[in-house]
Amino acid sequence: MNASISNNTSEQSEPPTHDQDEREFAEEADSLWCIVFSPLVWVFHFLGCYIVTAIVCTKMPEADSISELRWFILCITLASLAGIAVIGWRSWNQWGFVEDGVKDQYLPTEEHRHEFLAHASFLLSIVSFIGVCYVAIPSMFLDSCQ
Repeated sequence: MNASISNNTSEQSEPPTHDQDEREFAEEADSLWCIVFSPLVWVFHFLGCYIVTAIVCTKMPEADSISELRWFILCITLASLAGIAVIGWRSWNQWGFVEDGVKDQYLPTEEHRHEFLAHASFLLSIVSFIGVCYVAIPSMFLDSCQ
């Protein structure tokens, strides 16, 4: 019986080392940036589309400028969608849904924290992707600035 007690005490985890703490902090900080990046891309896309449209329609309302404006909006929309897709893919891989399946992420462990942050980042990427598409839709119907 004493042997089982000594085995249990030796199996207890030791406090993390300084290098482990730094690595864990870097991984969590990286996950936090992933959460913020997709909505920021959406915001900058929104501002870019509407500010450039306002400038073009104020300064050059002729038809040639409108077609160039459509191409500009198409280009920044594709670039924004690509950036959001990269973050979404990265979050999907970090979440580990394919390997682990759906599981609860309520335990206060390092793995569950990383998976929760990745899950939140993935969902925000989906919302941001849809938001960028909705911001770009009016440019398809833009015939004039009137």
